[in-house]
Amino acid sequence: MDITQVLLNAQSPDGNVRRLAEENLKQLQDTNFPAYLVSLALELANPEKQTDSRRLAGLILKNSLDAKESVRKTEFIQRWIALDAAIKGQIKAALLATLGSPVQDARHTSAQVIAKIAAIELPRNEWPELVVGLLGNMGSPAQPQPDQLKESTLEALGFVCEEIAGTDSLAQEQVNSVLTAVVQGMNKTEPNNDIRLAATRALSNALEFAQTNFENEVERNYIMTVICEASLCPDVRVRQAAFECLVAISSTYYSKLAPYMNDIFQITAKATREDQEPVALQAVELWSSICDEEIELQEEYTADSEVTNFNFIKQALPALVPMLLETLTKQEEGQDSDETAWNLAMAGGTCLGLVARTVGNDIVPLVMPYVQENISKPEWRNREAATYAFGSILEGPDTEQLVPLVNSALGFMLNAMKDENAHVKDTTAWTLGRIFEIVHGSSPENPIINATNLPAILAVLIESLKDVPNVAEKVCGAIYFLAQGSEGSEGALSLTPYFQPLITALLATADREDASDSRLRSSAYETLNEIVRCSGDDTAATTAQLTPVIMEKLARTMDMQIISTDDREKQSELQALLCGVLQVIIQKLGANDATKAGVTQYADQMMALFLRVFACRNATVHEEAMLAIGALAYSSGPDFGKYMPEFYRYLEMGLQNFEEYQVCAVTVGVVGDICRALDEAVLPYCDGVMTQLLKDLSSDQLHRSVKPPIFSCFGDIALAIGEHFAKYLAYAMPMLQSAAELSAQQGMNDVWDEVVDYNNQLRAGIFEAYSGIFQGFKATKPELMAPYAEHILLFIENVYLDKQRDEIVTKAAVGVLGDLADTLGVAAAQLFATHRFHREFIEECMNSDESIKETAEWAQSRIAAITAASS
Repeated sequence: MDITQVLLNAQSPDGNVRRLAEENLKQLQDTNFPAYLVSLALELANPEKQTDSRRLAGLILKNSLDAKESVRKTEFIQRWIALDAAIKGQIKAALLATLGSPVQDARHTSAQVIAKIAAIELPRNEWPELVVGLLGNMGSPAQPQPDQLKESTLEALGFVCEEIAGTDSLAQEQVNSVLTAVVQGMNKTEPNNDIRLAATRALSNALEFAQTNFENEVERNYIMTVICEASLCPDVRVRQAAFECLVAISSTYYSKLAPYMNDIFQITAKATREDQEPVALQAVELWSSICDEEIELQEEYTADSEVTNFNFIKQALPALVPMLLETLTKQEEGQDSDETAWNLAMAGGTCLGLVARTVGNDIVPLVMPYVQENISKPEWRNREAATYAFGSILEGPDTEQLVPLVNSALGFMLNAMKDENAHVKDTTAWTLGRIFEIVHGSSPENPIINATNLPAILAVLIESLKDVPNVAEKVCGAIYFLAQGSEGSEGALSLTPYFQPLITALLATADREDASDSRLRSSAYETLNEIVRCSGDDTAATTAQLTPVIMEKLARTMDMQIISTDDREKQSELQALLCGVLQVIIQKLGANDATKAGVTQYADQMMALFLRVFACRNATVHEEAMLAIGALAYSSGPDFGKYMPEFYRYLEMGLQNFEEYQVCAVTVGVVGDICRALDEAVLPYCDGVMTQLLKDLSSDQLHRSVKPPIFSCFGDIALAIGEHFAKYLAYAMPMLQSAAELSAQQGMNDVWDEVVDYNNQLRAGIFEAYSGIFQGFKATKPELMAPYAEHILLFIENVYLDKQRDEIVTKAAVGVLGDLADTLGVAAAQLFATHRFHREFIEECMNSDESIKETAEWAQSRIAAITAASS
C-alpha cells in the first residue's frame, strides 16, 4: 500500500475516493498497528513527500496517541506502552529529525507528536534523553544550529511542558536548563522573531515548573526583565505572547508581583492606548487576572491565610480606571449582533466590572463623573460607553451607594431605550438587566421599583421586545431579572396585572421570523419560564390557559418541513424549548392541589406529545422531554402508571444512552420521580431498570458524573418497593461497597477541587442509597441489612474524618447513622458501642446549621433508644 497516495486521497474532494482511503488507513491500523505508526512517522519525516501528506500523517499519528474521552485516552496510552522498544525508538528518531525540516507545518506537527509521546513516557521515567537532546538542538556560539531547528525545538519544549503539567516529570536541574534555553531565545539580542515567539510561548507553558526559580530574586528579576522587553518587541506576535505570559504569571505567581507592578502598569497602559488590538486585549486581560486573584483572596481570607492580598488593584485605581474608561469608546460596528465578538471596549468593560468587585465603593467616584459627562453626548460611542461603564460597576459597591444612583438614572435609561442607535439600546437593555438582577430587591427599605415607575418600566420593556433581535434579547434578560426580583411582591409591586401582557409579548417575540438571531427565541422562552416560575397563585388560571397554546406549538413542530440541516436544528431547538416550558408549567401548577387540575386535564395529550418527541434523534430534545415527563410523573402520582407500558421502552433507551450521558443522567432522575409517584406499582418494571442501572455502573464508557445519581436511584427504588428490593441486594450492595472504598481512597489522595466535588457527590449518592434501602426494609426485613452494617459504619467514620466533606454529605451521613439504628434496632447496639466515633460526629453536627442539627438530634435519639433497650 502506497501510504503517500492513501494520505493524499484521504483529503480528496471526491467523497468516494476519500472514503476508500479512510478504509485503507483503518485496515492498515487494524492489521499491523506498529507498521502503521512507523509509516506515518517516516512520511512526516520525509522531505521529498508533499506537505499535505506529511501534515496529515503527523495529525493521524498525534490522534493515535491521545483522545478527549478518558477511556479512549487510557486505551491509546496502553497501546503505545505495549509497542516494541525498537519500534518506538524508530518513531521517536523520525520525529526528532523532523524538527530540522525546512517545512514549517512538518516541524510544528512533529513538535506536537513529540509532546504527546513525552506525556506518556516521562511520567514513567522513560525517554530520559529527550530534554537533553532537545536542548542540544539549541547549539552554542561555537556550534550554532539553524534557526528553524531552534524555533521548532523551543516549540517542542513548550508543548512538552504543557502536556506534563501537574506531574513531577522534570528534575529541577532539567527545569533550570529548559528555562535558560527559553529565556535565551526570548532575549532582545535574538534577531529572529520566530525564535523569540516560540521561546515566549514555551515560557508560558513552563511556568508551572519554575517555582524554585521564581523564589530566587535574581532569577525572577531576569525572567521578568526579559518578558517586559519582549512586550516591546517590533513583532506584534511576540508582544502578544509576552503579555499572555504575564497574564499566566499574575495568577501563578501573584505573591511575587509587587516589585514589578510599576513597570507592569507602564507597559500595559502603553499597549492599551497605542498597540494593536490583540496586544491591547492581553494587556487588559492582565489586570482582569489580577482582579480574579484578589477577589478570590478576599472571598477565602482567614487570619492564617498563606497568601497575602497586596491590594494591587486598589493601589493602581486612580490610574487604572481612567485607562479602562478610555477603552470603552473603541467599540466595533455590529459587535452587538455578533455573539463571538470580543474587542477592546468589551474587554475594558469586563475588567472594569472585576475592578468594581475587587474594590467596592472606591470605584464609584472614579466612574460616575465619566458617566455623567458622556451619557448625553451626540456621538453614540460616548453614550454607549457611559452606559456600559455604569452597568459594569453595579456589582461590588454597597447597595446604599448604588440605590440613589440607580434611582436617578432609571428614568434616563428608560428613555435611552428609544435612542436612535442600536448599540446604545443594546447596552441600555443590558444595564437595566444588571440593575434588576443586582440592585432590585436588595434593599426593601429603599426600593428602586415602586408603584409609580413599575408601569412605565414594563411599558418600555414590552415595547422594546419589538426592537432588532440583539436588543430584544437583552430586553428578555431585563424582564427575566425583573420577574426574579419581584417574586413574592404584593399589591402595587406585584407583576400579576402584567402577567398576561408579558406572556403574550414573549410568545410573539419567540414567533418572530428573525427569532433565531442572537438567541432571541431561546431567551424569550427562558424569560417566559421565569415569569411563570416566579408568579403567584393568582396567575394559575392564566398559566393553565397557556398549556394548550404551548402544546399546540409543540404538535406543530412534528409537521415541520425538514429539507436541510438548518431545518432540523430549528425543529430540535423549538421542541426542546417547548418541552422546557411545559415542564415549568407542570411544576408550577402541579405543586398545589388547588391548581393541579390545570395539569391533569391535559396529561394524556402532553404525554402523547412527549412520546412523539422521542422520535427526534437529538440529545437536548430527549433531555428536555425526559425532564418534563419527570415533572408530570411527580404531579400525576399513581395515575402515571397508565403511561408506563408505552413509556418504558424510552426509559430503557435513556438508561442505555452512554454517549449522550446527560440524557442518561436525566433518565436516572426520572426513574426516581416515577418511583415516588407509583410506589409499589413500579415493581413490574424494576427488573429491567435495575439490570440496566447495574450495567451502567459497571461500564467504563459511561461518564462518571452519572454514577452518583444511579446510587441515589437505588434508594428511590428500595423505598418504593420495600421488601421486594431483597432480590437486588446481592448485586447492589457490592457496588455500593466498592464505591465507598473508592471514595475513601480519593478522600485520602486528592486535593483537586474537581475531585473533591465529585467525591462528595459520590458519597451523597451512596448515603441516599443506604438510607432508602434501610427504610425500605425497616417494616418487614430489617435483618437483611445486618451483614452490611459494620461496613456502612466504617464508611461513615471515614467520611467523618475527612474535613473536605460538604454539608450535604454531612447531613446524609448522620442521617444514615440514624437509619441504621432505627432499622436494625437492638441488633446494632454492640456495633455502636464498638465504633464510638458517632458521639463526636453527632456533637459536631449539633453545632452546624439547623437542618443538619435536626437530623443529628433524630439520629442521636435512635441510637440512644437502642442503647437503652440493650442494657
